Amino acid sequence: MSTPREPGTDSGTSAGSGPAAPPDAPFEETPWRRLDPRTLLVHCGWMAAPLGSLALTALATGGRINTEAWITLAAISASFAVLTTLGLIRWARTEFRITIPRRGEGAGGASPTFDVRSGMLTRRLRSVPLHRIRTVDLTATPVHRVLGVTVLRAGTAGSGDGSSELSLEALTVPEAERLRTELLAYADAEAIANDPVVARINWRWLRYAPLTFWVIGGVFVAAGGAYRALDGIGIEAWKLGFVQRAFTEFGASALWLTIPAALVVILALGSVGAVVLYVENWWSYCLEWTDSRTLRVRRGLLTTRAVTIERARLRGVVLREPLLLRAGGGALVRAVAGGLGNREENRKRSGLLPPAPRAEALRVAGGTLRSPFPGSAAPAALTPHPRVALRRRRVRGLLFVVLPGTAVLAGLGAAFTPVLLHCAWIYALVTTALSLWLARDAYRNLGHGLDGPYLLARSGTFSRDTVALQRDAIAAWTFSTSPFTRRAGLVTLTAAVAAGDDGYRIPDLPATDAPGFATTAAPGILEEFLVHPGPAPVPGQRSR
Repeated sequence: MSTPREPGTDSGTSAGSGPAAPPDAPFEETPWRRLDPRTLLVHCGWMAAPLGSLALTALATGGRINTEAWITLAAISASFAVLTTLGLIRWARTEFRITIPRRGEGAGGASPTFDVRSGMLTRRLRSVPLHRIRTVDLTATPVHRVLGVTVLRAGTAGSGDGSSELSLEALTVPEAERLRTELLAYADAEAIANDPVVARINWRWLRYAPLTFWVIGGVFVAAGGAYRALDGIGIEAWKLGFVQRAFTEFGASALWLTIPAALVVILALGSVGAVVLYVENWWSYCLEWTDSRTLRVRRGLLTTRAVTIERARLRGVVLREPLLLRAGGGALVRAVAGGLGNREENRKRSGLLPPAPRAEALRVAGGTLRSPFPGSAAPAALTPHPRVALRRRRVRGLLFVVLPGTAVLAGLGAAFTPVLLHCAWIYALVTTALSLWLARDAYRNLGHGLDGPYLLARSGTFSRDTVALQRDAIAAWTFSTSPFTRRAGLVTLTAAVAAGDDGYRIPDLPATDAPGFATTAAPGILEEFLVHPGPAPVPGQRSR
């Protein structure tokens, strides 16, 4: 009789099964799997530095190796032998499996678990229910990538500090992808419904801190604040000696060197500032349901903040993906809720997740809604907008970005110096390509649709926002047009809600489809204003 295996298990990677399970056991007998043998080579990466040093020494001395080098080589060989032996034992005694409960009466309340068995002298078995696994991270260093393997880390609820994290090093990339799919297949629905802790801080998210506005804008904001502070006490910053010397040296140097160097300095300072702000704002971050009716966000280092949102006031969530953060695969989440104050206070209080991986943002958005985030499983559920919307964005970019700058530079060049004429055509060429690319991206981001009780709307390029809004929270509709949109047959539809930003736009909908979509999304608001065509007249019948 063949031994049953969990789905996706490759018999070639298993390490044999454990003892046979009794007939009345609640779990099926599943085989243990081992790590890839290339794990041993990963642990030998430390040898690169000393062996490289010996090779350089031999090359510099013409192949003559002194006594100290031979001692070093012997020490490396002994260390290699010891570490390889320990690594081989660790590899042979590290096993993992996914345990599936039996179907039928014997299963009881058992749930699937992820089991990891390890240890050389002291054996350790860790078993985690799959519904408590929140994140699965695949990390590969250059050594891992050369060997074609990766490290899998599975984080459970409350494992933001890494203390309750399960780690497997190393797996082949296809095997790690299959295992991640298996682990997350059980996580979403049950965890969203039952686990009160939605998310905790994970300091690996710090890599997303520089991918925000503050990496550049923060430097100028800080410089402006310092200038105002000095001006307030009567000091003119531009007249300080070191400031004047810095500008004099900057102008006297080669600009093709000094300008890139200045940009590098600004990016470095901005990155440090962004990381500091990230730590200050999101220290001890925890998003949790304190009870079935209350969602609470706690965060802050020097200035602590705890925001409580009643479930009755929660009208939806916004998945926000700024351009740089989106390029890095990250996103953040904001709540659409009433009672959070004016626009400024709402901006400060509505944050549910700092910049983090997009998969984590989707999970937190689903945990906030207590159901999977609408459209996350099937992005095609969003209806694309007509091609004329792409043409409008191209025209706006050319008219408001390319044309004014080119005209100004060309005019100044004709009046003063031919150098600016060259700047004009370079500016036109660069901004035209950039405008067309951004217009294309903005058009691709347009979408709208309905997913159960939620209205979905997505738009934006510098900040792509996807809002999931409760349909029964919509209080009114606004149809906005201009002479240009009327000519193109488009309309901007705004859903008014007593929460968040008070209104959420769906730009450039077909004018013929917008009333029907609004009526379907929120029945009872527009019906009395719609004109329905009457029955077609019978041929030969005279109308009265």
